[in-house]
Amino acid sequence: MSTALRRSMSVPLRGTISAPMTRTDTSVLSRWWWTVDKLSLFLLCGLAGVGLLMTSAAGPAVAERLGFPPMHFVLRQALFVPPALLIMFMTSMMAPKQVRRAAVVVFAVSIALLILTLFVGVEIKGARRWLSIGGLSIQVSEFAKPAFAVTAAWMFAARRLGEQIPGNVIATILLVVLISLLLSQPDVGQTAVVVTMWLSQLFLAGLPMVWVALLLSLGVGGLATAYFVFPHVASRIDRFLNPQAGDNFQVDRALDAFMNGGLFGTGPGAGTVKLHLPDAHADFVFAVMGEEFGLLACLLLVSVFGLIVVRGFIRALQDSDLFIVLATTGLLVQFALQALINMASAVNLMPPKGMTLPFVSYGGSSVIAMAFGMGMVLALTRRRPGEQA
Repeated sequence: MSTALRRSMSVPLRGTISAPMTRTDTSVLSRWWWTVDKLSLFLLCGLAGVGLLMTSAAGPAVAERLGFPPMHFVLRQALFVPPALLIMFMTSMMAPKQVRRAAVVVFAVSIALLILTLFVGVEIKGARRWLSIGGLSIQVSEFAKPAFAVTAAWMFAARRLGEQIPGNVIATILLVVLISLLLSQPDVGQTAVVVTMWLSQLFLAGLPMVWVALLLSLGVGGLATAYFVFPHVASRIDRFLNPQAGDNFQVDRALDAFMNGGLFGTGPGAGTVKLHLPDAHADFVFAVMGEEFGLLACLLLVSVFGLIVVRGFIRALQDSDLFIVLATTGLLVQFALQALINMASAVNLMPPKGMTLPFVSYGGSSVIAMAFGMGMVLALTRRRPGEQA
C-alpha cells in the first residue's frame, strides 16, 4: 500500500454519521448541541417519560370505567409523545427571528380555529373547547397560549426599543381578542393564565407602578365578575371555602390518595384512587403519583419543574435582547403557573380547575402544545456568542 493511500485512510471523515460532534464542527446539529441548555432538555424529556409512566398507571382503570379497551389512553399517549418531542427538538433549533415568525403564524391560525370552535366545536360538560379534526379532538387554546406569549413579547419589545409600531396597543388588542374567545367557551382558568402571562411581560417591558396597581385591581375585579357570571366558577369557589357547600368527591379522594401513599407510596399499580377519580389520568394525575410513588416522588417532580423554570430565567436574563427576555418570561410563566394550578388543586390549596400537568397529564393537545412552547424556550435561551441582538 502506498504512503499516500495510507495517509488518506488515516484522515478522519468530516460530516459522517460516525464522527462525534465537536466544538469545531460547524454543522447545524453540532451548533445546536453545544449551545442548547442540555439539562433542561433532558429534564423535559424526563417529564414526558413520567407522563407515559403515569398514563400507564392511571389510564387502564379510567378506560375500563368509560367502556374503552384497557390500553386505550396508554396507546394514544404513546402516539402523542414522539411527535411532541420531535416538535420540541425542531423548534429548539430555530433562530429567534424564526421563533417569532412561527409564533405569529400559530397564533393567527389558533384565533381562526377558536372562532370556528364556538360554532362547530364539541361540547363537553357545558364547555365548547374542543374542535374535532380528522377524528382527533384538539383543544386549540393550548396552542394559542405559547404563540400569544411570543407575539406579545415582540410587540412589547418593539415599543420599548422605539420602533414605529404601537406595540403596547397591539399587544393589548390581541389580549382582548384572545380572552374574549376563551371566556366564550367558557374557560376561566386558561384566561387567568393568559392574563398573568401578559401582565408579567408588560411589567418587565417597563410599566409604572401606578399602572401595575391599576391592572392588579382590574384583575381582582375580573375574578369577582367571573364568580357572579359563571355558575361553575362560583360553585368551585364555594366548595373550596366551605366543603359542606357541595360535592367535593374528587378533591377528597385525592387527599386520601396522598395519605395512603405516605413517603414511599403503595407501589406501581397498587393504588386505588384511580378506580374512583374520573380524571385520574389527567387533572388528578398528581394524586395517583402521590398514592403509588409517595411524597418523595412528588417532591422530586416539583423540584424538576422548579429547576426548569429557574434555569430558563437565569439564561434568559443573561441575554441583552429584550424580545428574548420577554418571550422566555411569558413562556416560563405559563409553564410554571399551569403546573402550580394542577398540583395545588390536587392537594386542595386552591379551587379545582381543569388544568393539565405539563408533559405528565394525558392529552395530545396539551403535550404537543407544551412541547412547542418549551421548544421555543430552548431556542431563545441558546448561547449565541458573537451575535448581535
